[in-house]
Amino acid sequence: MTFSIVGRCAETGQLGIAISSSSIAVGARCPWVRAGVGAVATQNVTLPALGPQILDQLEAGLDPAAALDKALSSNGYSQFRQVTVIDQHGKVALFTGSEALGVNHAVAGENCVAAGNLLSSTAVIEAMTQAFENASGCLAERLIAAMQAAMAAGGEAGPVHSAALKVVGDLVWPMVDLRVDWADEAPIDELEKLWVAYKPQMQDYITRALDPTKAPSYGVPGDE
Repeated sequence: MTFSIVGRCAETGQLGIAISSSSIAVGARCPWVRAGVGAVATQNVTLPALGPQILDQLEAGLDPAAALDKALSSNGYSQFRQVTVIDQHGKVALFTGSEALGVNHAVAGENCVAAGNLLSSTAVIEAMTQAFENASGCLAERLIAAMQAAMAAGGEAGPVHSAALKVVGDLVWPMVDLRVDWADEAPIDELEKLWVAYKPQMQDYITRALDPTKAPSYGVPGDE
């Protein structure tokens, strides 16, 4: 049903998630990031509350394993959950419940954790961590490279239809927050196209938010 990767850039401290699913609008329920704190992917039969709860515990000083355990134990039904966590220091935690769907797997790599369920094979997740570790470019590009590697390795057992990418840096809001809520085919390709279009404008949107006097013009009505 879903596969994802949470990751950290050791050079910039950026944290992020890329995720894809056969379900609609995976980006609305499963990826959670908080600047200077961590990133969480909560999937399978997802409970969206796990994301902010784990981030709260990380921010309060718990390590990823303790934060994950506390959130799972306080909500129940952990056997249906699959959750991965990375904190601002690159420490990770992962959990897959006994009722996870189909072929499922989770792997921790260097500054990343990948996980998935209803997979074509466990090799999909192995390919994700390897691609992330070997990819060049910024964090967003490395996360997308991991998703493309997952598809090349077989992806889900069935077609995927939605995808999302979130990255945080020094600011309290995401510097990247892109979603493909539904595509009949190849949502990860569509997500990559969105990233390619957004990347040249990303810094401009940060600049105009922090100092409107320096806001660049985009030639739209009222934007001088």
